[in-house]
Amino acid sequence: MLREILLLSTSLLAQKVYAGEPQDTIPLKQSHLSQIEVTAPRVEKSMLKVDLKMTPVNTAQDLLRKVPGLFIAQHAGGGKAEQIFLRGFDCDHGTDVNISADGIPVNMVSHAHGQGYADLHFLIPETIEGIDFGKGAYYVDKGDLNTAGYVSFHTMDSLPGNMVKLEGGSFNYLRGVGLFNLIHKTGPRAENAYIAADYSYTDGPFDVKQNFRRLNLFGKYNKWLNDKNYISLLVSTFGSDWNASGQIPERAVAEGIISRWGSIDPTEGGNTNRTNAAFTYKHLFNDHQSTESFFYYSHYEFNLFSNFTFFLKDPVNGDEINQRDNRNLFGFQQKYTQTFGNFRWESGAGFRLDDINDLELNHVYRRDSLLGRESWGNGTETNLYAYTGLDWHKNRWSIAPGVRVDHFIFNYNDKLLDARNKEQATRVSPKLNFGYTASSKLQWYLKTGMGFHSNDMRVVIQEKGKDILPFSAGADLGVIWKPAHNLFIQPALWYLYLQQEFVYVGDEAVVEPAGKTRRLGVDVSVRYQPLSWLYIDADINYAHGRSIDDPKGENYIPLAPVLTSTGGVAVKLPAGFSANLRYRYMKSRPANEDNSVVARGYFVNDLALAYTRGRFDFTVQAQNLFNVNWNEAQFETETRLQQEKNPVTELCFTPGTPFALKAGVTVRF
Repeated sequence: MLREILLLSTSLLAQKVYAGEPQDTIPLKQSHLSQIEVTAPRVEKSMLKVDLKMTPVNTAQDLLRKVPGLFIAQHAGGGKAEQIFLRGFDCDHGTDVNISADGIPVNMVSHAHGQGYADLHFLIPETIEGIDFGKGAYYVDKGDLNTAGYVSFHTMDSLPGNMVKLEGGSFNYLRGVGLFNLIHKTGPRAENAYIAADYSYTDGPFDVKQNFRRLNLFGKYNKWLNDKNYISLLVSTFGSDWNASGQIPERAVAEGIISRWGSIDPTEGGNTNRTNAAFTYKHLFNDHQSTESFFYYSHYEFNLFSNFTFFLKDPVNGDEINQRDNRNLFGFQQKYTQTFGNFRWESGAGFRLDDINDLELNHVYRRDSLLGRESWGNGTETNLYAYTGLDWHKNRWSIAPGVRVDHFIFNYNDKLLDARNKEQATRVSPKLNFGYTASSKLQWYLKTGMGFHSNDMRVVIQEKGKDILPFSAGADLGVIWKPAHNLFIQPALWYLYLQQEFVYVGDEAVVEPAGKTRRLGVDVSVRYQPLSWLYIDADINYAHGRSIDDPKGENYIPLAPVLTSTGGVAVKLPAGFSANLRYRYMKSRPANEDNSVVARGYFVNDLALAYTRGRFDFTVQAQNLFNVNWNEAQFETETRLQQEKNPVTELCFTPGTPFALKAGVTVRF
């Protein structure tokens, strides 16, 4: 029986299923809220599956936006990883959210630009089958950076057929995508292989053309060797380069020095590439026991030119910096799962090794001349870990205790000081979750646990290994309520405490103590499908966050989101027409500790129209439908323009996308 369940994982008709784990197997072609039961394991995952069917992903950015309560901002020409906001955290580019794709870590620790930097642009959206997520740090199989939450992406194991897509639109936007089956065999010896390619280009709306180019290649193979053994192999490579307008000061626009789409330093931008390979082996001992071995490798390069302060430090040459990162990433995980009676037991152990060959922060002149080195080194960072968790179900109750242990070994060679140093640290993270099914329409849950956020190896060495794995402690109390067969409401109260931590500021090569913080909030998710062709969703998230150590009035957490909401209405008519109107709202929030500078809120709408006829899909999409002026990324920054005698501290921003159209055609064969 267990093998038959696992066979579903090779089909588009069900989500990925792991040995011994009960699942909600909802066919994608018939996804309706009425099919989801309150008692289904990870019911939130099932609802997100319906979201993906009714409001499909169109861009790499849309992948993250599918997570309820998660916001993103882009501020460096499209090629840089997005800034992430979740649960009252400005996660920067991934510092407090654990992100993976097909089990491969996306976050880069001790990164040149920022801790946990997570660039998802190597994913091809059309290959994504499912998105798993969890808020808080309540999951034993998630380790480093899992404080605000985690997001895990899964690509398809097999294709229903071949497809080619061509798109074009505003600002010289062009994109071509192809997915092609190589092997597609079903049955007892199921075997599948496919390849995918994605190329895109855009100039963007800025005065300095972005010249943003990206190429993605992806391949995946999987096969049942016999009744007991299954293998899977994937490879991918991606590269991009771009120009960026950067963050511009408000006064420069107000005084007419530049337009809203202008730049102070027109030489910002960069390039990056990443190559991944992963191998999975599953073995079924019997209907109740299984094991899984997972190996992965990544090669990663990053080269970014930025100028945040303009002429503050160097009034002659300017303050442009160059951040470089070149590394190899190796990892392995062994997982064992067993079910017995009302219990399900899962344990795992593994390691991650980042072999960093080059880590640089340089002062440069217009991408051309090296003026000085602020930081330069290399080293290795190793994370050894083990976890175990038990899930017990009895009548209406479920209890899931677990514990995780992570050990880190930091080796850093500072080339400027000609010094080699080594430090080690360990973090133990207990978890305990409860569930109570009051009825077939109502389920309560209480999640509790501790997580942690590692720090850059340069901080570890500077702090001599002390206080460099700050922990988080939190709890969620929530309910999953299905008052009608086509309506889900999920409110939750949550609390999160974050211990003292030191943050490495990659743009300045300095360490800033952030202090203890406390956050509490409310999340509400609503999914309503009054008709099979009409789908309405909304997520509302409120967070109150404050620094514990600072006096009242000076204890705001800069850029932490306070009130956010996303949602929309989707229509899918039998005649082949579909429409999807989306909104996203972020309330104004403090940009500094005393709230004297405010990051402005925004309300933006997008519209997608589609028509399917036979093997062809035709789409038209409008971004920023009502062409509102909104600021995407915003920071309080001390800057000086070339003609100014004194610096000014004010809001610097990257303008959000104006009204833009794109149209596409897809053929399936």
